[in-house]
Amino acid sequence: MAATNPDPYQDPDGIVDARGLQCPIPILKARLECNRMSQGQVLQVLSTDAGSKRDFKTFAQQTGHELIGEAEEGGVFGFWLRIQRRE
Repeated sequence: MAATNPDPYQDPDGIVDARGLQCPIPILKARLECNRMSQGQVLQVLSTDAGSKRDFKTFAQQTGHELIGEAEEGGVFGFWLRIQRRE
């Protein structure tokens, strides 16, 4: 039986793979993808830039998107943003 509430960490609505890219490219790629997405959808971003941890917290605060999760494994940082549209 399929879950009625899919796990946004396992099944995001969009993914930006910014591994190997340095600031500000991961943020710019995420911003472009966020602009294409709808209210409530979840974007996963993968980055190897150590500064991205700070950058994505600031990005979420400035844009109003909700940073719902972050993780690090093997030098890869993962971020999950729930898209919020300001009215």
